[in-house]
Amino acid sequence: ETLIGSDSHTPTAGGIGMLAFGAGGMDVAVAMGGGAYYLACPRVVGVRLHGKLSYGVAAKDIILEVLRRLTVKGGVGKVMEYIGDGVKTLSVPERATITNMGAELGATSSVFPYDSHMMDYLRKTGREEIVLMANKIAGDLRADKAVYENPSKFYDQVITIDLSTLEPQVSGPFSPDADMNLSEMKENVKKKGLSDKIEAVLIGSCTNSSYEDISRAASIAQQALDHGISVKCPMFLSPGSNLVKATMDRDGLTQVFQKLGVTVLANACGPCVGMWNRKNNPKRKNTIVHGFNRNFRKRNDGNPLTEAFLVSPDIAVAYALGGRLSFNPMTDTVTGKDGKAVKLEVPHGNELP
Repeated sequence: ETLIGSDSHTPTAGGIGMLAFGAGGMDVAVAMGGGAYYLACPRVVGVRLHGKLSYGVAAKDIILEVLRRLTVKGGVGKVMEYIGDGVKTLSVPERATITNMGAELGATSSVFPYDSHMMDYLRKTGREEIVLMANKIAGDLRADKAVYENPSKFYDQVITIDLSTLEPQVSGPFSPDADMNLSEMKENVKKKGLSDKIEAVLIGSCTNSSYEDISRAASIAQQALDHGISVKCPMFLSPGSNLVKATMDRDGLTQVFQKLGVTVLANACGPCVGMWNRKNNPKRKNTIVHGFNRNFRKRNDGNPLTEAFLVSPDIAVAYALGGRLSFNPMTDTVTGKDGKAVKLEVPHGNELP
């Protein structure tokens, strides 16, 4: 099966093994009317993942690393196919974050192989009939053994990432491929003349709004509540869908964020495309941090001087508690209500409710 949709993030479906294309509205309308959908035959890039992510590192950090290597034009005319032993360590929501942001590479599409993770995810979300169909052709939904053994022979390009060496990433400002390690930010704030004070933090969106993402972020928020730590700047949450919001409400996650003072916005693109009421939007250089997918100049709030940085949702929450771009939640502490220094624990989340 293939899918075309009129949103650039339609390829999110590649996280569950579907070859999906984001196309122009007219192309989609013609296809819906029974016409043909044409595209140039893409080249295929094999992204070979090895090892396993360290605690505190997220799927967002994988795609930001791919962007750092290939740039925002590196996927144009290409399909990104993820292979390697590291694939089996990633949940379906983690894979969906990666395929969602293939759009930032300019990629035609991105796709992961069908495996037991997808099988379990489909079953747990009430789609057993798809599992029965997919299992009959499982061998055709993943690369052949020969491809794994010698990928350079079959792909137009191969890049290899050792997941165990990755650390949390901070990407920006003004481009998703302007990627830096979190541990380098103290130095980079000074070296690059970045505004250290964070003036808004935003999480959610189509990229990082899965139950796993939200529960990871909520685990950091709950730590703040437990220790009496408050956010140092306004913080906003855009649920990715009505179902996400309803599940958050049911499981008490919405309430955790609201107790921390987070403003829950409508289930829409919202600040990702500049649709939010940023009160007192400064007409000067300032820093915002978010877990969205794009941070081009003027995109998030219309201010050409706003410098936006992309991070995983749990790092975004930690940044809201630290209040500074130079704050490193992996090593630095925040002050609790009793005046004692608190080291934030590594976030934890659940793949499904």
